[in-house]
Amino acid sequence: METSTIATPAGPVVVRHTGRTGRTATILLHGAAGSWTTWLPAIEAAGGADALDDLVVPDLPGWGDSPADVSTLDAASLARAVAATARGLGYERWRVVGHSMGGFVALELAAQEPAATESLLLVSATTLGGRGDRLGRFGLLRAFPGLALLLAGMRALAASGPAAAPFVRALERSGLLGALLAPLFALPQPLTVHELARDLRPAAFVRAVACALRYPAAERWARVRCPVLAVHGDHDVFVGADDDARLAAIIPRFSALTLSRTGHFGHVERPRFLAGVLGPR
Repeated sequence: METSTIATPAGPVVVRHTGRTGRTATILLHGAAGSWTTWLPAIEAAGGADALDDLVVPDLPGWGDSPADVSTLDAASLARAVAATARGLGYERWRVVGHSMGGFVALELAAQEPAATESLLLVSATTLGGRGDRLGRFGLLRAFPGLALLLAGMRALAASGPAAAPFVRALERSGLLGALLAPLFALPQPLTVHELARDLRPAAFVRAVACALRYPAAERWARVRCPVLAVHGDHDVFVGADDDARLAAIIPRFSALTLSRTGHFGHVERPRFLAGVLGPR
């Protein structure tokens, strides 16, 4: 894939992309604990980047190779940055696949850009259940202990400043990081754990969760007019059992699919299910 840097209102976005054919872009949005590299298994399962056209895979501002002042970021600014990135590459329409926080951003993008957004595929999107505002701190811990504990760990890492990166690398070398992240997966994923260790951005993660708690989801997502398919694993520790029903009550053209023996990273654990989405249209 080619690498470009696109100026956006949220800062420069570094984006990997394949050749443009003039058709609608397929945009892949990573989650709050990763970068564009989490999509590599799905891209390979679809035949590899050489076989794909119109693929746009950005590092969102504040993550990966895209620098940003994370204190200014929220779902609206991230969505505007995604739209600016796609248009900077020459696209006016897009289909969006969003993982975890990327699914949250994809929904906001569809609300902002209803004419340009053709469809959404949400992969283990942390939407209504994981927001926690209706649960309170202890309710979040009781209902979504994985999310609550991960957030606590990210807050501690963010507070440690420059010491966070070497500490995470030490955890990985010792094997403890794999144990701590094991609840995210139905089966061990050592390569993905290595990528997460490299791409972890604790301050951006904490900011994303804080913004999600204040986000008017029901109001914003009721504006989504494109088809939305939500896919999540049956072992997902972040997506509640009632999330699909709650989203279906808000989004007019909503459907859902559960992947068996899969955790929070369906595009890593079951990459072939995305092959038809990413492949030639």
